[in-house]
Amino acid sequence: MKWLYGILCLFFLIVFHEFGHFIAAKLFGVKVESFSIGFGPVLLHRTVRGTDYRLSLIPLGGYCGMKGEKDFQKAIEEKLPQVGGDADSLYGIHPFKRALIGFAGPFFNFIFSVIACAFINGIGYTYYTYSNKILINDQVTSSAARDAGIISGDQIISINGKTIEDFSNLIEEVSIRPDEDLLIRVLRDGKELEFTVHTELDKSTGSGKLGVAADTSDVLEKESPRYGFFGAIGHGFIDAIKTAALTIKSIGILFKGVDMDNAVSGPARVTEMLGSTVKNGFSEGFRVGFVSLMSLMSVISISLFIMNLLPIPILDGGLILIAFIEIIIRRRINPRIQYYVQFIGLAFIALLFIIGVKGDILYFIKK
Repeated sequence: MKWLYGILCLFFLIVFHEFGHFIAAKLFGVKVESFSIGFGPVLLHRTVRGTDYRLSLIPLGGYCGMKGEKDFQKAIEEKLPQVGGDADSLYGIHPFKRALIGFAGPFFNFIFSVIACAFINGIGYTYYTYSNKILINDQVTSSAARDAGIISGDQIISINGKTIEDFSNLIEEVSIRPDEDLLIRVLRDGKELEFTVHTELDKSTGSGKLGVAADTSDVLEKESPRYGFFGAIGHGFIDAIKTAALTIKSIGILFKGVDMDNAVSGPARVTEMLGSTVKNGFSEGFRVGFVSLMSLMSVISISLFIMNLLPIPILDGGLILIAFIEIIIRRRINPRIQYYVQFIGLAFIALLFIIGVKGDILYFIKK
């Protein structure tokens, strides 16, 4: 059942993305010939104002079919000097409008993340964590904190000037800063001490490590703040921006020698994570399940936002890039050039897909 839950959640995020393209296309006068929920054989359909709305068999996303999308392939086959089209087609409108249509899909993923985070900030939630008192296992061979002079029993009260209230705060601050120098203040026997600690890079996950553990004898029950309508939206926007910044940073960390098989999740692992979150979260109660689900879907939605904006042909970012190049040079790019450039983008996507699927296979074998 968890796989069904996961598929439905991922399916919703993709359809929401396509709905962004749909809205923008309608707004800028491009005829939307079809809008489908799902792929494959059409189960139900109805044409309204020139658009064929479809419900298709395979619930793995959807698509927004715009007039003129095939004009690019037609120009390649007929060796035309540029891609042309009618005034109500994708390649017949001004490049800036085409860029906005390309941007609308990823932007809707960002909007979903803001909405999800706003719900979390509006509902609030209770969570359990440990205090900011840390322990260091003297038997481990590597501990950045110990090497810097931090000892068991120290209370970490701030990292780079940010107050640390509990162990969850500590993990959040350290995990996003692998292979970096951190200014850490601790409380020891009533005195504040300051240490500079160079974090380790956990190559299996790409996260930062201090080499410390929580004092599990000191459990804390905490509740997140609950905001009103506008406060929840404002904090939702801030949280979405933070997630986007962290995602961009994480992409850079992938090139520091991390274990790609473990750090890059493929579609199967993402689906399982979503399904498990729904199943396990809601078994603890509606609020816990809803908050857990919104948190994970927010992160995945931001990942879709970032990945689709990469300036790679066949992605939305590629469409945006080509459109802006045409705006700058004030003429259409030869379709043959676009065609050859697409191979680079296709190779990149294929590589990520292979890495993700390989990681998925190894992950499920080890379970």
